[in-house]
Amino acid sequence: MNRTRVFAAVGTVALAAGAVLPPAAAAQAGVSGEAFYVDGVAYRTVATPNDLSGTGAPVHSFDVIYDLGGHQLNVAEAAPGDTDYSGGRWLVHAVTFPSGYDAALAAGDLDGDDILGSAETTR
Repeated sequence: MNRTRVFAAVGTVALAAGAVLPPAAAAQAGVSGEAFYVDGVAYRTVATPNDLSGTGAPVHSFDVIYDLGGHQLNVAEAAPGDTDYSGGRWLVHAVTFPSGYDAALAAGDLDGDDILGSAETTR
């Protein structure tokens, strides 16, 4: 068997094994459940321990994601498939609620789903 066929066979086995990866193994690999919203659609992510802040990469090469402090899923400005998506390189902005999350939710839950949203995402 030549080297190309061996690599193809190994790749096929690895792909098949990944397709039946149990949820616990997926979680250990950094695969999460729903993690953030973009335009009202929830996306999941793969968490990696990379810190890209010291790379000198220009700010425009990152997408902004708003960290809502665990009160609800984070919100990002771009999603996979968007032309301006930067491949999951996030510039995280922590959002604070001066009067508390409950007050913000009461003022900003435009469609009654217990999630802060804009009129754009509730149409």
